[in-house]
Amino acid sequence: MSGREAVRVLFSSWRGRFGIAVLVVTVFVAIFGSALAPYDPTASSLDVLQPPSFDHLLGTTESGEDVFSQLLVGTRTSVVVGFAAAVISAVLGSAVGIFSGYFGGWTDRILDSLENWFLVIPTLPLMIVLARLLDPSLGVLVAVIGLTSWAGTGRIVRAQVMTLRERAFVERARALGAGDTYIIRTHVLPNTLPLIFANTVLIIAVAILSEAALSFLGLGDPSRISWGSMLENAFGSGAPSAGAWWYVIPPGLCITILVLAVTLIGFLYEEYINPRLAMDRES
Repeated sequence: MSGREAVRVLFSSWRGRFGIAVLVVTVFVAIFGSALAPYDPTASSLDVLQPPSFDHLLGTTESGEDVFSQLLVGTRTSVVVGFAAAVISAVLGSAVGIFSGYFGGWTDRILDSLENWFLVIPTLPLMIVLARLLDPSLGVLVAVIGLTSWAGTGRIVRAQVMTLRERAFVERARALGAGDTYIIRTHVLPNTLPLIFANTVLIIAVAILSEAALSFLGLGDPSRISWGSMLENAFGSGAPSAGAWWYVIPPGLCITILVLAVTLIGFLYEEYINPRLAMDRES
């Protein structure tokens, strides 16, 4: 898929335009959130659980901290974890899928068994166990999510590569004396990249939700503010029962909108790769 085709797919419908707009705003806030925050997000005050006002646009927390400032600063953690974990998952899943589908034999049996193991085990409980065993930090969070969510990508890429290795252009290259490395780099990988990209976009949404879930359970990086940690603190302080909706709804809404935007972009690329999906959704 060329850059021009990617742009055309993104801006051909309202879903792509909505997704890109949300991503651009989110990335901008993730980069400049600390500078845009009107208050220090960790600075407490006597204004405890105050509703939104001119001084505090989204109210305050149980310690008098500004919710709007925490929301802006917490965007960076959610975005970094989501994108970094998706990259790890895509690289690992693509490598396993390509080697498994191309070489076959014992290589395929071993790697396929590994994929099945990760697919069968519930992902969230596995993440919780690994995050609990390791020291909580941003790097550990990224590694745990990335290393537990690659199996789906591996299975999809494997199926695509198994069909590609039987194509005429691959057989022709092999007959001309091309090595496996050359064939994978020149013929197999370029033809699987659109599929890898579409699946990676969807994994970003899964990674963002996973980060929010782990942080909500107290397994995130305690030194960093994220949307998930904001929800953890809100429920831990009894904000919902106290009617402090401004402490719960903003981070939850941000997670929902960002996941929706990323998912819509992923569906667009899936429909581009397989037009029958678009017809099925329209029917």
